[in-house]
Amino acid sequence: MVKRFENKIWLSSPTMHGDELRYVTDAYESNWMSTVGENINEVEHLICKKVGCQYAVALSAGTASLHLAVKLAGVKSGDKVFCSDMTFAATVNPIIYEGGIPVFIDTEYDTWNMDPVALEKAFELYPEVKVVVVAHLYGTPGKIDEIRAICKKHNAIIIEDAAESLGATYKGIQTGTFGDYNCISFNGNKIITGSSGGMLLTDDEEAANKVRKWSTQARENAPWYQHEEVGYNYRMSNVIAGVVRGQIPYLEEHIAKKRAIYEKYREGFKDLPVKMNPYDEINSEPNYWLSCMIIDEEAMCKTVRGENDVLYISEPGKTCPTEILETLAKYNAEGRPIWKPMHMQPLYRNNPFVTKNGDGRARTNAYIEGKSVDVGMDIFNRGLCLPSDNKMSEEEQDIIIEIIKGCFK
Repeated sequence: MVKRFENKIWLSSPTMHGDELRYVTDAYESNWMSTVGENINEVEHLICKKVGCQYAVALSAGTASLHLAVKLAGVKSGDKVFCSDMTFAATVNPIIYEGGIPVFIDTEYDTWNMDPVALEKAFELYPEVKVVVVAHLYGTPGKIDEIRAICKKHNAIIIEDAAESLGATYKGIQTGTFGDYNCISFNGNKIITGSSGGMLLTDDEEAANKVRKWSTQARENAPWYQHEEVGYNYRMSNVIAGVVRGQIPYLEEHIAKKRAIYEKYREGFKDLPVKMNPYDEINSEPNYWLSCMIIDEEAMCKTVRGENDVLYISEPGKTCPTEILETLAKYNAEGRPIWKPMHMQPLYRNNPFVTKNGDGRARTNAYIEGKSVDVGMDIFNRGLCLPSDNKMSEEEQDIIIEIIKGCFK
């Protein structure tokens, strides 16, 4: 009989190594506790070297970097901006900060990322759009070549949200380098962490200098506090940078462990009516930040979701994400639902949404032969994020696999 885990198995918690404390202590002992110092300088240098970009600006959060990327892209009040639909709200909210209007582009099944076909359809509907925000879901690169070709054709700027995909590659090139402006995150549950923090990455020196200025309240080069434009308190602290600095050498080790977790799930579930979150095995190598799965349609029990609750009916041989997550919680293991697509969020339910068949808000285009073509909604309804913590032992993961198998009995 499976027993409840004595220590909680987390979705994805920080994995610390000890070097972090040394660099934080250096900041403390040298009294560089503000937003300048050796840790910040070194972190920017190390990330540039590892990712392959020319400039990195360390900021307080990935969201801050996305906000300043939107500002760099010139988004003004009333401007429509295309963006990934199945993502965390932080990908989208910075567009609103600058007064823009998010237009959500549906997802494709191959990578669970922005569908290039839907993106091309969106340009047909809204040819005036000049900015596209692309996220790489759960550390898996999207169809970058196709998306870049479409954006080039329509003379659109790409903002790459690589918050979840640090260390992932597409055709041997690191994510965080494919956009005009690129963003990464060091939030507490990311592949490496500072407890918080993020960076804007670019090959544009002028853009990097603007972000450095804006992130320190846009102070002018004067002997007093002179301000000629709106600024923000967005710079990373030297203390947080110390944590990130200590984490960077372990990025590849973390990815290797995450990959082992993913592969073990894939092997363990091979006889179940489920599939793991997919990726392009020829062109891309994810960082495997979160292992996820989607239940085959015929194996889904009856489920109804509201805005804040869900009802399901247990059936022999069938299950649903909620039943699995509730069962994992009973054993003291943490899973999560898939990101709820932005076009389904109450905040954005009136925003445009484009599928590969056109306007996804129009009922005539939402269904073909009775089948939904809203891919993001389908993945959300049938998918879930599995416990993916680096500190989970193989024995603990074996137990989680057996718990999930039990939900299908």
